[in-house]
Amino acid sequence: MCGICGKLNFDRHEPVSSALLGKMMDLIRHRGPDGVGEYRSGPIGLGHRRLSIIDLNTGDQPMCNEDGTVWIVYNGEVYNFPELRTDLQARGHKFKSTTDTEVIIHLYEEIGEDCVSKLRGMFAFALWDERNQFLLLARDRVGIKPLYYANTGKALLFASEMKSLLADKSVARDINLKAIDRFITYYYLPGNETLFESIYKLDPGHYLTVKNGQVTIKDYWDLHFEISLRWTNFHVAVEALQQLLRQTVKDHMISDVPVGVLLSGGVDSTGVLRYAVEQTDKRIHTFTVGFSGEEFADERPQARLAAKRFGTEHHEITMTAEDFLSFLPKYAWHMEEPIFEPPAVALYYVSRLAREAGVKVLLSGEGGDEAFGGYQTYRNILLLERLKTLFGSTKGLLRGGLQTLGAAPGWKRVRKYSGLVDLSMSEYYLSRTAMPNSDLIRLKNSLYTLEFAEALGDEKSDLPTRTLFSRLDHCSPLDAMLYVDTKTWLPDDLLVKADKMTMATSVELRVPLLDFQVLEFAASLPTEFKVRGWATKRILKAALQDSIPREIISRKKTGFPVPYGKWLNGDSRGFVADTLLSQGAATSFCFSKGKVSELLKRHQQNGGRSREVFCLLVLELLLQQFTCASPECVQGRGRGCRDRINHERIGNGGKREENPRPL
Repeated sequence: MCGICGKLNFDRHEPVSSALLGKMMDLIRHRGPDGVGEYRSGPIGLGHRRLSIIDLNTGDQPMCNEDGTVWIVYNGEVYNFPELRTDLQARGHKFKSTTDTEVIIHLYEEIGEDCVSKLRGMFAFALWDERNQFLLLARDRVGIKPLYYANTGKALLFASEMKSLLADKSVARDINLKAIDRFITYYYLPGNETLFESIYKLDPGHYLTVKNGQVTIKDYWDLHFEISLRWTNFHVAVEALQQLLRQTVKDHMISDVPVGVLLSGGVDSTGVLRYAVEQTDKRIHTFTVGFSGEEFADERPQARLAAKRFGTEHHEITMTAEDFLSFLPKYAWHMEEPIFEPPAVALYYVSRLAREAGVKVLLSGEGGDEAFGGYQTYRNILLLERLKTLFGSTKGLLRGGLQTLGAAPGWKRVRKYSGLVDLSMSEYYLSRTAMPNSDLIRLKNSLYTLEFAEALGDEKSDLPTRTLFSRLDHCSPLDAMLYVDTKTWLPDDLLVKADKMTMATSVELRVPLLDFQVLEFAASLPTEFKVRGWATKRILKAALQDSIPREIISRKKTGFPVPYGKWLNGDSRGFVADTLLSQGAATSFCFSKGKVSELLKRHQQNGGRSREVFCLLVLELLLQQFTCASPECVQGRGRGCRDRINHERIGNGGKREENPRPL
């Protein structure tokens, strides 16, 4: 696992500055502390920070072919590289290393840009064809590894993290106001836009090419939900899944350094561990995190149960409110994108624990819910859709019944579904939050300043999930939800968290359940194999029920219960209020201070609006980190001030990493 960066000037006679490339690499040193390398030739500059995982002695990058005409910087792991290598050798290609990196080079020589479609794994890479003056950027199918780019009109810059792009003065820093509105809508940023108007994410399953200054983006993969005729028998499908998981986890265990497993106490991570122990004769290290305070949910007992069952060397860490608060500025610095993910803080601490234990590669169960239908939201909306069909034109009766049931003790959550009866799925599936759309509109209307609302104009109607749902008339309701989450929630939230927080500790995270072959298998299954009645993730649980503890199979899904709401309402409340209500708060252009103050008071009184408070706090810290924290800069004014501040603070040899607050 590594960090990559680079720049291609469209003017072939303009060289890339070595000093700039050095700054770009320094800013992502945490992604690869084991080595550094660069390649500059004419208009191209490629930078690489290495975290040594495979071929520790001869795997340095940038790497080239035999005659130095094809160069690559690469971040990730290609799990089918041994088979590809054997085939390429049979075709006459000569190898000087045992890395998957070199396989990509020779595969490109053999079939050109179509090489991307042959790779199975997680990756982001930049390949430069010197002879043809051709640049190829590519990202894996699901978006496990990040890749950002900026087209200045005179050059194309790219990097594993946005902060590297901001080291270049030619990259504009205008804040994307639409992205702020979209963040308040979704609590993350679906799509390829970022907080900066000039910086984009390369979409998962896409590659970008540059030839003669012409930038082209193409897709090479999509997830199709078509039920296979093979799966008429549930037990046959279960056996097929067991074999697929066994092989997939085996492939993900490829490493020349120790591999560990993140344990959450749930089905997915325990299932990954179950197959991982088959692949090695060494004792596997497992890691889990809990939270101080007896009143908080604790997944450590289930994790210990799994560790005992499979004989692992188990490690635990307890995170405190002080740990949580002190990390928040670094959360913004490393995450770079506005994302509501309090569990990301816990992931950072448990990844650091793994690194301290000498483990550089971790497996996790990320993606099992999105592949096999594990969230209660899937089950509940699926049931609602069936009820709507059953009630037909008498939906008013259904609405009234849900309202009545929601008023009963223990059924409060049902009430929100009464407001969804008359809406289409695309209307009420705008976000992963528990907030009904009507409440979201009221929140925005009260929270947004008049200036911000006017600046947004009609942009607020541009909602990526709505666009995706419009293309899914042929899918079942469950498959439609799984598809939208695979294209948005997964790559733009969960996988950003997974990559940024583990790489912040120089640890590689692998996610076997997100191998595209697993996703395609799940997409070929009938709905009832995944969700039936109250049962979620049905086939995955069936595949694991005889090999992992029954207590884990049958336990109710709890998510990752980080008690951030209580922590923000404890000793941290002064910090939260000072940050959001300060005279020079960057978000004061967007949000009414009076309404923010009311929001904080409500949170302090009854713990309500915890999500909104955390989101506003994250956004403010982000703007403090990556702008001069002036409201004028957020508006798009004061450009010179923002540029001066950033060029002094971003790209200063990586020293920001030691003390990332404030920029």
